Amino acid sequence: MTRKYFGTDGIRGTVGQAPITPDFVLRLAHAVGRVLKQTEAHPTVLIGKDTRISGYMLESALESGFNSAGVNVVLLGPLPTPGVAYLTRAQRASLGVVISASHNPFADNGIKFFSAQGNKLSDAWELAVEAALDEAPVWADSANLGKTKRLDDAAGRYIEFCKSTFSNDLTLKGLKIVVDAAHGAAYHIAPKVFHELGAEVIAIGCSPDGLNINHEVGATHPEALVQAVKANHADFGVALDGDADRLQMVDAQGRLYNGDELLYLMADDRLANDEVLPGVVGTLMTNMAVEVALKKRGVQFVRAKVGDRYVLEELAKHQWILGGEGSGHLLALDKHTTGDGLVSALQILQTCVRSGRAMADLLKDVTLFPQTLINVRLRPGQDWQSNARMKEEVQKAEAELGDTGRVLIRASGTEPLVRVMVEARDEAQAHACAKRIADTLSA
Repeated sequence: MTRKYFGTDGIRGTVGQAPITPDFVLRLAHAVGRVLKQTEAHPTVLIGKDTRISGYMLESALESGFNSAGVNVVLLGPLPTPGVAYLTRAQRASLGVVISASHNPFADNGIKFFSAQGNKLSDAWELAVEAALDEAPVWADSANLGKTKRLDDAAGRYIEFCKSTFSNDLTLKGLKIVVDAAHGAAYHIAPKVFHELGAEVIAIGCSPDGLNINHEVGATHPEALVQAVKANHADFGVALDGDADRLQMVDAQGRLYNGDELLYLMADDRLANDEVLPGVVGTLMTNMAVEVALKKRGVQFVRAKVGDRYVLEELAKHQWILGGEGSGHLLALDKHTTGDGLVSALQILQTCVRSGRAMADLLKDVTLFPQTLINVRLRPGQDWQSNARMKEEVQKAEAELGDTGRVLIRASGTEPLVRVMVEARDEAQAHACAKRIADTLSA
């Protein structure tokens, strides 16, 4: 069955337009509450949010919807998505709810859910909620309404959790770190985590006003971090996105490192400490250089579909612990159940502190392959998958590249586009192959 409302990461859209309206969100919470009540007499849900101005409105709607179904609510206030996942597990709650549209601009918002174990929920659960949405509401009477309270020290508890993932015998003393929280959910948390581990912290992107989340700061706009690291002669820079589940990092020279390189560094730390690391999960878009470098060190590499939920599925399937995406969604399942920008940053810093080496030095054997990505807009009804000329050009490109590159053709999940990606050791070769393939689709 196809889902009507849920996408790959909850329900997301523009505020004031269906489905991100207060009436729908109230009905959504009521429906989720009814699903919870099927297996639990007195469920409790935690609700956290990022810093968008619409968070207040949607929080109130969720609270009313849950209470009307007889579900108790604990409000966490502004808190990173992985912080909600952690507290849901730590508080033995029935469900965690996050109000956030992640890296999107402030006009968007969304709702996503975590299980009692702090994991993303299954497609079957989402379908059960959608089925409940189609049913008439069953309002609880006054004696059976849910109650709401606030967890005042939610941020402090999550700060301590993040610090606990950093090795006890190491410190960040002597390091100057620029921290960019994208004016988002970690604005009051990220600087404290690094400061309490000993670093001198310069905070940028930590002054939310409800309208400036992700605006020219954060992991999706790392230029601000690069400039701040250079201007302050810092040792490192850490940029999170609006809900702090992804990151980018910068070194003292102002060089930016993406999620593919950071994933390799997390693997390198474990290998350097003689930990067993049978395999790592990336995505279809992960740079081939990472795969080549890991295989040289005897580590298997598996590609999942793009999206952290698919990386998680592959990790569970193989019972591995490390995975991630170039966007900076990184998973270390021995540290947390979900992607966590702060925890991932601490893992990278731990690698550098423990080894006494810079990120560039640790990555000297991982030179990213040039990638050419061309988006081809489709005509209405265009059947690109049956295009014989495209298939012929793909075969020619693959034969030309051999084991020094690869071709990836995939449709966009949100727009009428086909994305043509070619990766090769030689940039000109990657571009030429990609253009030949793209031309067959636009002809």
